[in-house]
Amino acid sequence: MTTSQPTRNIIPTLIQWATARNPIRAMLLTSTRAIPDAPIDALSDYDVILIVQDLHPFVADRMWLNDFGDVLVVYWDPIHPDPVFEIERCGNVTQYADGLKIDFTLWPIALFQQIVAAPVLPAELDAGYRVLLDKDHLTATMRPPTGAAYVPTPPTLTTYQTLISDFLSDAPYVAKCLWRGDLLPAKWCLDYDMKHTYLRQLLEWRMEIDYGWSVPAGFLGKGLKRRLPSDIWAQVEQTYVGARVEDNWDALAHTMALCRQVAVEVGEHLGYAYPHDLHQRVSAYVDHIKHLEPPVALGQNNTRP
Repeated sequence: MTTSQPTRNIIPTLIQWATARNPIRAMLLTSTRAIPDAPIDALSDYDVILIVQDLHPFVADRMWLNDFGDVLVVYWDPIHPDPVFEIERCGNVTQYADGLKIDFTLWPIALFQQIVAAPVLPAELDAGYRVLLDKDHLTATMRPPTGAAYVPTPPTLTTYQTLISDFLSDAPYVAKCLWRGDLLPAKWCLDYDMKHTYLRQLLEWRMEIDYGWSVPAGFLGKGLKRRLPSDIWAQVEQTYVGARVEDNWDALAHTMALCRQVAVEVGEHLGYAYPHDLHQRVSAYVDHIKHLEPPVALGQNNTRP
């Protein structure tokens, strides 16, 4: 079995490969490896946009992916219309056996021309890009990246209040699932919905307070550990536990407490009041569910919804 090794610099190979293929008219590098001073390690992805005459041949015959190494596994997007310009596009994520990972995006020339002519760059380009190849000067009039993409802006009072209310609305459901012993829905709601949908947004706002609302939020919270105060990150780690129901009751309590702490700090910075009364009522309800008599075991005339 091949084990992952630190990836090689694939850019010269990409340029040589694309230069030799007439259907490819331009090639751009985006994301981490195209952003100045972005942290990069040996396993950082290469995010590559191929500007092509017709994307369909690249989708129909996928053997070209083997030109860069031994393919371990691939995920393909279906061909779909661009949400802004309604021209077909697609892409794939290719993991190679030696650790190399390339995310290929396929744009037809017509789509790229529309993007270049638009008044603002799409976020994936505005965050940072490098032109690796341009056979037809398609990139000549491209705007330079501003680096402002993915940088959070201060929330409005309504956004702040709605996020907290939505976060707290999940807590009773988690409590109900834990009381029933339904691990999967409990973990989904606690570890995804409450943490990734709501708490992560609060953590990003808290990060921006220390950085003047100037740094981009990393994908799925990447970079938060490095940029948050260490005591807050230590509390984030406390919210993650295994499968034991009692541990997940503790994780729910830690998650709710951390939400309040971070939201209060964000609110104080922005002049917004945290809804302490609502938090207390929801906490009391969760505690009430936790101490109810256990439900009737499955298979014993249990008709719960």
